[in-house]
Amino acid sequence: MAWRCSGSTNAALINNLAVNGLINSERVKQAMMGVDRAHYAPAQPYEDSPQPIGFSATISAPHMHANACESLLPFLHPGAKVLDIGSGSGYLTHVLAELVKPGGTVVGVDHIQGLVDMTNKNMRKSQEGRDLLDSGTVRFVKADGRKGWAQGGPYDCIHVGAAAAEHHQALVDQLKAPGRLFVPVEESYLQHIYVVDKKEDGRVEKKKMYGVRYVPLTDAPPE
Repeated sequence: MAWRCSGSTNAALINNLAVNGLINSERVKQAMMGVDRAHYAPAQPYEDSPQPIGFSATISAPHMHANACESLLPFLHPGAKVLDIGSGSGYLTHVLAELVKPGGTVVGVDHIQGLVDMTNKNMRKSQEGRDLLDSGTVRFVKADGRKGWAQGGPYDCIHVGAAAAEHHQALVDQLKAPGRLFVPVEESYLQHIYVVDKKEDGRVEKKKMYGVRYVPLTDAPPE
């Protein structure tokens, strides 16, 4: 399916994702239309496949970003607070920010300072990105994503863009009730997406969704 979704422009890519049923919500489609992947992926930005961004990191395939947004959409409302762990080059952080305007905030977390610096530069390639940074709607911090970012919580939803070695309780603790966590988890050499819902009464439900392949959520490399 992914090869059918690649396009020669950002608009073509997003339209192909919608035609092939990978984007179902008009809100997600418009948010992704409004963020040019070329600002965040240095090579082949409109291919529906993971792309290297440096620092041994990748930007996920567009269909994975679309699926994450669709999954989190019930919690991505104006004024929502979002945590994006493993923010990489900053693309999905920007898309999530478009989905929580006006009044929402998104914190992007990465464990490599070079990536944090890159995200700020990438966001400033567009007027929309500059406005999001200057208004405080988006901020990027260097931190261990396995511990979340409690200073900005609690969050309506949390997205994790790297595979966790386990279910990290700290992330669930930083969710609002209700709130949702979208996270790839490694299990017996395989990885699966889990959607973790914290209910209004504090109960936690985990749903195992489908197999994936992400870079691991690990310690930062030596600087």
